[in-house]
Amino acid sequence: MGSTLTRLVYHIVFATKDRFPSLTSEVRERVYPYIGGIVRGEGGHLLAIGGIADHVHLLTVLPAAEAVAAIIQKVKGHSSKWINEERLLKAKFGWQRGYGAFTVSHSAVSRVKHYVETQEVHHQRMTFEEEFVALLERHGVAYDPRYLWS
Repeated sequence: MGSTLTRLVYHIVFATKDRFPSLTSEVRERVYPYIGGIVRGEGGHLLAIGGIADHVHLLTVLPAAEAVAAIIQKVKGHSSKWINEERLLKAKFGWQRGYGAFTVSHSAVSRVKHYVETQEVHHQRMTFEEEFVALLERHGVAYDPRYLWS
């Protein structure tokens, strides 16, 4: 084959530092488009973004040429720097170390998009911790509960 053709869709989840509920709806309204710009700048396409005060979900198509970890590092680093430069919060903002990234099949994109976009409703029934463990288990990701939140 003469060329490389991919469509790599990821559901990415990461939390605020210490899962502090600092992402108010006003902050999310400003930071979500900024995150979308970072993803585009890295050659990706943001399909959906959602979350609540202590974490964010991205549904995104990312290029095969760069590691997912490198793109997530740029998204988290650039967005936290911007939040602090824009003084969107009274206290210094940061993202928690680590993240979850799960591949999404083409047939599941619309379902995951709806899930990401309705996070506020979803979290009326389930905590972030319960949700994240369920995602890990659904995707067969091995983890040690002793170190999951540190």
